Amino acid sequence: MINNVISPEFDENGRPLRRIRSFVRRQGRLTNGQQQALDNYWPVMGVEYQTQALDFSALFGREAPTVLEIGFGMGASLVTMAEQHPEQNFLGIEVHLPGVGACLAAAQEANLSNLRVMCHDAVEVLEQMIPESSLAMVQLFFPDPWHKARHNKRRIVQIPFAELVLRKLAMGGVFHMATDWEPYAEHMLEVMRDVAGYRNLSATQDYVPRPSSRPLTKFEARGQRLGHGVWDLMFERIK
Repeated sequence: MINNVISPEFDENGRPLRRIRSFVRRQGRLTNGQQQALDNYWPVMGVEYQTQALDFSALFGREAPTVLEIGFGMGASLVTMAEQHPEQNFLGIEVHLPGVGACLAAAQEANLSNLRVMCHDAVEVLEQMIPESSLAMVQLFFPDPWHKARHNKRRIVQIPFAELVLRKLAMGGVFHMATDWEPYAEHMLEVMRDVAGYRNLSATQDYVPRPSSRPLTKFEARGQRLGHGVWDLMFERIK
């Protein structure tokens, strides 16, 4: 695999440009199992970054609704969703190699054929590789909230990003977000209300109960026992 999660950009004088990123790539050590999964299963389930649009029917070998998950962590919930919904295709994006390796290992153990993974900046993938109006759902679960005010600009959910997701969703497709940081939930809600073309699926026009399509993680279950909140937002493309 090509271990380069961002594409270098330069100005007219050849100086590197610095785009504001929503992530900092952690250089965690790979376990032996994660490395073996990368070596053995990336050629089967891994997708390299390119500047041409993907053909989902060719990538998955069939026609089926495609769900894109951004930042799948160690991949546990993504693998569970792919297991529970064999009628759908799943494409997961994660920039941290240990998580990619763990996800590949779990997907192989579950004998999944409807899951593909990428290790690259999701914004670049959306811009360059995802065809317009092609996705049934975009999932963004527990992104880095960038708590400090001076870092809020690094939050991935901003108006340009929401507009980009809108273009990639098919009509009726859904952008599903979840966070355990209430100020970020409020920020997400404010951003989504400002983007024309979405309809909030909340009956109260704010948050929705956790849908069955999003598995409850061990971390989230522990948080619930401690009284911590989680906020889900679901917005449908209507135009």
